[in-house]
Amino acid sequence: MLPLTDTIVAIATPPGEGAIGIVRLSGSNAIAITNTLFADKDLTAQHSHTIHFGRMVSKGITIDEVVVSIYKNPKSYTGEDTIEISCHGSNYILQQVVDACLQHGARVAQPGEFTLRAFLNGKLDLTQAEAVADLIAGQSGSAHKAAMHTLRGGFSRDLKDMREQLITFSALMELELDFAEEDVEFADRTRFYALIAQLTQATQALVNSFSLGNVIKNGVRVAIVGKPNAGKSTLLNALLNEERAIVSDIAGTTRDTIEETLNINGILFRLIDTAGIREHSTDVIELKGIERSREAMSKADVVVYLFDASIDQLSEVQEQQEYFKYHHLKHILVGNKVDAHGLDKAAALYGHLEHTIFISAKKNENVDELQTALYKLVASGDVQHEGTIVTNVRHYGALQEVLKSLHAIKAGLDTHTPGDLIALDIRHCLHYLGEITGEITTEDKLDYIFSKFCIGK
Repeated sequence: MLPLTDTIVAIATPPGEGAIGIVRLSGSNAIAITNTLFADKDLTAQHSHTIHFGRMVSKGITIDEVVVSIYKNPKSYTGEDTIEISCHGSNYILQQVVDACLQHGARVAQPGEFTLRAFLNGKLDLTQAEAVADLIAGQSGSAHKAAMHTLRGGFSRDLKDMREQLITFSALMELELDFAEEDVEFADRTRFYALIAQLTQATQALVNSFSLGNVIKNGVRVAIVGKPNAGKSTLLNALLNEERAIVSDIAGTTRDTIEETLNINGILFRLIDTAGIREHSTDVIELKGIERSREAMSKADVVVYLFDASIDQLSEVQEQQEYFKYHHLKHILVGNKVDAHGLDKAAALYGHLEHTIFISAKKNENVDELQTALYKLVASGDVQHEGTIVTNVRHYGALQEVLKSLHAIKAGLDTHTPGDLIALDIRHCLHYLGEITGEITTEDKLDYIFSKFCIGK
C-alpha cells in the first residue's frame, strides 16, 4: 500500500488538446504548494469551496492564467485538502503545472489514488468507488444510470440493511451460547426464518440482475455473418444509418472485420461486419478474413446470420441454425433482399424457421424490427429499472457466496443445528457482504481494484 500522508498531483482531464485542462492535487500540503506558485493572492487565507483567478508562476516565468478551486478537508472528494487548477488545455501547459507542483514537494498520483483516498477516508465505500470508474467508462444511458444508482449509495444501502439485520440475530444467537446451560432462546426462530427468506429473495434478485448488468456495462458483441454478397455491409450501413462499409456486387469485397457501435434503447451493441464465409476461396487475403469471421462469431454474444431470401438455400440456412443451437449461440436468422421477389415468396421458403426476420437492407425495410429483436434477445430484464442492477463481476461472485451462506443458515434451522454452527454461517455471510462494500478487505485487493482506474481519478 502506498503512503497516503503525502500530497499527490495528476492531470485530471484526458490527453489531447482542449479549451480547458485540470490539474488536481490532494494532501495536507496541496494548498501550500499551489499557493507557492499562485502569484496574485494568498490561497492559505481563503475559504473552502471558493475559486480564484490569477497567474501560475514558476521560477519567475508565468505558465498560464488559471482558476484555482479550493476544497478543504473534510469537505472534499478525497476527505483531504484538495486543489483543482483549471488552465488552458495545452499538453505543454498542463505538464508545466504538474512539474512545478512536483518541484515543491508533490508526487505523481498512481492510477485511482484520489478515489482510493476517498475510500480510505470514509467518503465512499468500495461499491461507490468502483461506480466512479464505471461512470467514467459508461457509453450508454443505461450504464450511466446503473453507475449513478450505485455511486449515490443505492447498492450500499441494500447491503447495509442486510448486514444490520443479520448482525442483530447473530448477536442474539451468540448470546444464547453464553446461557446454554439455562436453555434460553433470545432469537425468535419464526422471525429469523422470515428474515432469511426475505434476504434470500433479495440476494437472488441481485444475482439474477447480473446477466442484464453485464450487458449494460460491457455492451453486446453482435457478429453479422453470412455467405459473400448476402448484404452484410449493406445491413451494417442501414443499422448505422451511414455509409460505414464499402458495398459492392462483387463477392468478397469485405476482406476484414469492421466494428461499429449502435445504441438501442440504452444498450450498446458492438456490430461486427465480417468477411463472407465460403468454403472454396483461393485468395490468401480473403481466407484470412474468413478466419477472422469465424473467430468473431465464436466470441459474439449474438450472431446475426444474413442470407439471400430471394433464392432457395433452405438446407444451408437450416444447417447453420443447427450449428448455432449445438454451440448454444444466441442467433437471429435474417432473410435479406425481399425486395427482389417479394416477402410472400421469402416467407413461403423460410417462414417456418425460428427467430427469422425478413428485410431489405438496400431499401432499409424492416430493419427496425431487427433492432427490436436484438434488444429483446439480450435485455431479459428492465433496463430502466430503478433499483440496483449488479454490473461488477466481483460483486456477483461475493453475492453468490452470500446466497450459499443463506441457504446453509436455513438448512441449519430446518435440522435444528446447534446455534454455534448457525452463527458460523451467519459470520460467513457477513464476511462476503462486507467484502462487497470494503468493510472487510485486503491491501492486495485494493491495489488491484484501484489500479484499473485512470490517473487523475
